Amino acid sequence: MEPNAIATIEECAKRSHDGSIDFGSVVMKLMSVGVESYHADYRRGETTYYLPNGDSHVVAFPTSHATIAENFVASEIQAAVRGAQTGTVKYPEFKTRTMAAGCVGYCVWIVGGTVQYFGRRGQVHTEHFPGQN
Repeated sequence: MEPNAIATIEECAKRSHDGSIDFGSVVMKLMSVGVESYHADYRRGETTYYLPNGDSHVVAFPTSHATIAENFVASEIQAAVRGAQTGTVKYPEFKTRTMAAGCVGYCVWIVGGTVQYFGRRGQVHTEHFPGQN
């Protein structure tokens, strides 16, 4: 993977986790270096970023002391997503809220314009990027 792509990925990860960048800006920056998707794994405390050529880059993130709830509640995940879309919920709060809703991780499909949130029993909730269906 090109050094510029790695630097951009790591900058986006750092700024997401400190709450200083919004999701839309992250997507635009990642697209600019060729990232087509990424997977955030709350249980492992890492995000893996994928390029179309098979390259990937893993970035560890600080795990919170929050417990992932047993029950998967899609409506609570959706509420956290809507808060993030309006800018009222930054990523640190987003992680806490989605974990409290039983989310163990999610995949962002930049090329497809969707995000899939996963529960511990195989549940999946899909959200489309604003303006995409």
